[in-house]
Amino acid sequence: RCFAVEWGAHNIRVNCVAPTFIETDGTRPALSKPDFRADVIERIAALHRIGEPKEVSGAVVFLCSDAASMITGQTLLIDGGWTAR
Repeated sequence: RCFAVEWGAHNIRVNCVAPTFIETDGTRPALSKPDFRADVIERIAALHRIGEPKEVSGAVVFLCSDAASMITGQTLLIDGGWTAR
């Protein structure tokens, strides 16, 4: 947020994208364990599913677009509702 304030004078926006369990090569070993996957889906993810990379990239594209020209200093949680619980 400090960078957002400092760099805002130069019309530079600074935001953070914070994804949770997304199906990637890095998470696949853990998510391939049925008990762990079921726990994530049922207990943690309010949407009851694992996210896909395109859902994160869509958020990044949005934040980089003119549609988000007034958004700076924010953290966008892409967590399937985990923090809403």
